[in-house]
Amino acid sequence: MKIALLQLNWTVGDLEGNIKLILDGVDKAVERGAKICVTSELALTGYPPRDLLLNSDFVLRCRNAVSELSRKIPDDIALIVGGVDINHEGCGNPLRNAAWLIERGGVPRVFYKWLLPTYDVFDEQRYFEPSEECNFFVFDGVRIGVTICEDVWNDRENGTNTRYGSNPLPAIMENKPDVLINLSASPFNIGKQLVREKMLSSIASKYKVPVVYANQVGGNDDLVFDGRSCAFDAQGTLIARGKSFQEDVVIVNVKSGTGKIEEDDFCEESEAWNAMVLGLHDYLAKTGFKKVVLGLSGGIDSALTAAVAAEALGPENVLGVLMPSPYSSKGSIDDSLELVQNLGIKSITIPIQELMQNFEKALAPAFAGLPENVTEENIQSRIRGNLVMAISNKMGALLVTTGNKSELAVGYCTIYGDMAGGLAVISDLYKTLVFRVCRWLNEQGMGDVIPVATIEKPPSAELRPGQKDEDSLPPYEVLDRIIELRVEHHMSEIEILKETGFDPEIVQGILRLIKISEFKRKQAAPGLKITSRAFGTGWRMPIACRFTG
Repeated sequence: MKIALLQLNWTVGDLEGNIKLILDGVDKAVERGAKICVTSELALTGYPPRDLLLNSDFVLRCRNAVSELSRKIPDDIALIVGGVDINHEGCGNPLRNAAWLIERGGVPRVFYKWLLPTYDVFDEQRYFEPSEECNFFVFDGVRIGVTICEDVWNDRENGTNTRYGSNPLPAIMENKPDVLINLSASPFNIGKQLVREKMLSSIASKYKVPVVYANQVGGNDDLVFDGRSCAFDAQGTLIARGKSFQEDVVIVNVKSGTGKIEEDDFCEESEAWNAMVLGLHDYLAKTGFKKVVLGLSGGIDSALTAAVAAEALGPENVLGVLMPSPYSSKGSIDDSLELVQNLGIKSITIPIQELMQNFEKALAPAFAGLPENVTEENIQSRIRGNLVMAISNKMGALLVTTGNKSELAVGYCTIYGDMAGGLAVISDLYKTLVFRVCRWLNEQGMGDVIPVATIEKPPSAELRPGQKDEDSLPPYEVLDRIIELRVEHHMSEIEILKETGFDPEIVQGILRLIKISEFKRKQAAPGLKITSRAFGTGWRMPIACRFTG
């Protein structure tokens, strides 16, 4: 029997559009001989639907969409589609995370998700009630077990997750299924696919059953989904993998154990680049924007952001704005202009010296008798923020910010200045990874897309004469390691010191900056999630907090 994994790009809340995607995918699958078609988790709603699920009319329309699909799919196939259902038990949360089985034109059956994640970006217990019913059916003599995303992540022997007291797999396996199906909406982060494949392979070999896994693809707000739907035979051998960061209909013959394994590149630089390109493209497409504008400083962060935008939208839809001050070096201006030429994007130059002088004059009475400090530097950044926001408003183009994760972590950014914008494209890339991605990009056979001088010069905000980032911060190799251990691995100060051997004063200073910069991050633009923990929906730290350990 051939099973088709419909790896498609859903739009949250677009029920009609998502139904059309499903029907088109089913048509393609049937042409290739598939008898069972499987979507990803919550395909009808788009994932994550978040508080749309609190809207009763939306939930009703989702249920009606199942009925519409049951009228339109061929009678000789089965469709398993992710959606929602009402919790009919009358107690607990109002909804169920559901996998609807539509077959033979009959009344759809429904299976429910057991394990509801509440960590990182997930908050499913806010909406759904868990189930402990065995999800199992027979189609054309084939015995099929059904799981939804997290349901396969709690098998103790895999060691991937041990958050839950129950495990649906043993219950399903009591029915001796011929194949185990998983509908997933698994957000991307660097290296995650290798973890998925190891876990799914382990389940297949442990229970001696083929495992097929349908994941969604595309960007929805801050989350990017990389697709890579896959299948394993009963020995745990990979037999199929869908395309990465692209839509695909993956056909798996579970009887013969055959399918197509798409080539993939799991290097961190490639994964980060493809995730950012897809995330930016879909953010604009799904919010109605067609163009972007960004500030170009001659630095590596704005250079990479511009390159991502040009790839995602086409260079004709990208405007770079140069805003030199008296402290901007000629090299930085030249580097920006070279980048513009390399990428083929549009540009405009607006010097800010006169605006700086006007601000200085207007604020002179309020600042009388006070020494210069970071305030004057921030004014420059806010002047630039006003200019690019004005261009954004006038042109109807989305302003994208250019700050990286290292800066955002320690507050090395200006609220209402360089933080202004609608999407933070590289905000989950450490500065060291920004450099690596730029070098990788230049090695892809297209010449030096990012000017070599941009990569080689010491990073600087250029807000005062001779300024360099390392005047205020430790080397980025040190800074990024401290941030990674704190943010992604939740290590305490003592644990970081033991792990790294870094100077205690440096570690203490960086941890303090991470803590006191929280108020800035709460007001930052949404950023694309690239690492295992980003400063976004999965980061929930208090602002008013005295704990420093």
